Amino acid sequence: MALTQKIHGLYKGTVEKITKHRTVSAFKEKGVLSVDEFVLAGDNLVSKCPTWSWESGEPSKRVDYLPADKQFLITRNVPCLRRASAVEEEYEAAGGEYLLDDEDDWVATHGNPKETKQREEEDLPSIETLEIGKSRTIQAIPSYFGGEQEDDIPDMSEYEDTEDHDPATLPSSYFVAHEPDDDDFLHTRTYGISITYDKYFQTPRVWLTGYDESRMPLQPELALEDVSQDHAHQTVTIEDHPHLQGKHASIHPCKHARVMKKIIEVILSSGAEPEVDKYLFIFLKFVASVIPTIEYDYTMDFELGSSSL
Repeated sequence: MALTQKIHGLYKGTVEKITKHRTVSAFKEKGVLSVDEFVLAGDNLVSKCPTWSWESGEPSKRVDYLPADKQFLITRNVPCLRRASAVEEEYEAAGGEYLLDDEDDWVATHGNPKETKQREEEDLPSIETLEIGKSRTIQAIPSYFGGEQEDDIPDMSEYEDTEDHDPATLPSSYFVAHEPDDDDFLHTRTYGISITYDKYFQTPRVWLTGYDESRMPLQPELALEDVSQDHAHQTVTIEDHPHLQGKHASIHPCKHARVMKKIIEVILSSGAEPEVDKYLFIFLKFVASVIPTIEYDYTMDFELGSSSL
């Protein structure tokens, strides 16, 4: 597997060096982006979601077909509360699943598990089942409800307090603040998510930079624990980041154009006109099926012509 990946990487790198980048739009026909369209879509993502920003990267790794200050997109400190394997069963039972690509098993899952919703409804008590016995009647407090039964209200002057409550004599334990136990804090993994333009596949490509619960760099292989198990060893690979140091987990872009093309076809069939500057919003929605527990902000509503996702 590693040898095959290395050979493909060398071939891909050679092709990228000898071919020009895409300049003609094929957004609707093929689901791909030209360089200018990638920059346009990135600008829109940054303007609508301030958690994302453009990065210039290291000067030695910059590509000349992208602006020097817009080499890739990144969002940092994205929480990941649970491992993806821990929620596989919940996602299988969740409502609102739809197949993005019947050939490649791209599935987007939204909504809460049906079983959870059903249990919540069963746990809600019915007012008809609540009975108030005659021996347990509800008494209104006159001072709250405007009553005039002043005789029922005790006179505080009848009570004599013979004890001296000098604040200085109170036990010191009342003023001791205890440090909460470390177990009381929820420690989570966090990720930096970056998006580069893949010249060979002519689509965006997602990279994951993980940090463990102690904020130490996470080994790229451990990031597979936060990837849907259907994609962990097929769609996600461990490779060198084109702009950042070291190995990173990456969602391989070989099927991105095909999936995006099918989504665009659905939009067109609904009578809406897809807009290329919204490309990354759509893209991040289907990527969520691969990394379901990494909670980046992709849920904002946006208009796609006369329709919306």
